[in-house]
Amino acid sequence: MAKTVLVTGGAGFIGSHTVLQLLFGGYNAVVVDNLNNSSDIAIRRVKELAGEFGNNLYFQQMDLRDKPALQKLFAERKIDAVIHFAGLKAVGESMKKPLLYYNNNLIGAITLLEVMATHGCKNLVFSSSATVYGWPKEVPCTEEFPVAAINPYGRTKPFIEQICRDLQHSDQEWKIILLRYFNPVGAHPSGYIGEDPRGTPNNLMPYMQQVAVGRRPALTVFGNDYSTKDGTGVRDYIHVVDLAEGHIAALQKLSDPKIGCEVYNLGTGKGASVLEIIAAFEKASGKKIPLVMAGRRPGDGEIVYASTEKAERELNWKAKYNIEDMCRDQWNWANKNPNGYQSPEN
Repeated sequence: MAKTVLVTGGAGFIGSHTVLQLLFGGYNAVVVDNLNNSSDIAIRRVKELAGEFGNNLYFQQMDLRDKPALQKLFAERKIDAVIHFAGLKAVGESMKKPLLYYNNNLIGAITLLEVMATHGCKNLVFSSSATVYGWPKEVPCTEEFPVAAINPYGRTKPFIEQICRDLQHSDQEWKIILLRYFNPVGAHPSGYIGEDPRGTPNNLMPYMQQVAVGRRPALTVFGNDYSTKDGTGVRDYIHVVDLAEGHIAALQKLSDPKIGCEVYNLGTGKGASVLEIIAAFEKASGKKIPLVMAGRRPGDGEIVYASTEKAERELNWKAKYNIEDMCRDQWNWANKNPNGYQSPEN
């Protein structure tokens, strides 16, 4: 179906892993990224990992809101489909700077859709998130659950989803898949690409990784009095390589004549507690992670994990990696790149 795929935000954590899988799958990848929270070193490394397929990767530094630059790119390259990752994603920052998030995420998406329409490119896979479910009253989360995002970052996702639905409803030529992912962790098994957040990490795994390599003194666990098996919150952690494969499956699904605008969860369908993840990471790394127990964060939910049956049935996709695999690959990346992409070359 799609031969040349534009990947927005393709230098980021999930983007870079997806670009690599695209190249291995025989696609041409055109990557745009403003490098606001990513590194062009990731692009170089993806190229190297891809071997001969690396020649099918083209990168341009660009902000999606720069409409003339985007128009020029579409005019110069015949793009068959788009995977849209680009966006700001720090929950805390979004609470402090809501206009920044709405401007970047919504206007970026609208500009992209307008330019796609102008050039007759109407195949899209959108990177949504399980944050759209807020803190659901029951689990597992199915795609039919009501949308209840609880922060500006989270709200940008259902807003963009709705824009996509309205667009597809107005023009049946559009084929759009919305992927709601749960908690992406891990790294490519090579240890050559992985997650490298700017500033203080917002998520458990990259923070724990920085403690393990000595960049931070201890890991704070927020809440150990939940009604879960060990008192800590439970989430659905998914290996980033599984997630990347999910995007390839979605891309292939766009050739299905019955697809209009569909939503799929990408997760493992199983929950793991914070303490279970810490124990698995300690085992993988051989490091003891110093812990500081703190009270619950306001608004944090107890248990969130995915129902993955729809993706298994319709995308023919299922997560393959378990928690041990995720922690092994995360540590391999951290050990080889203690300072992320700024680490000295090994």
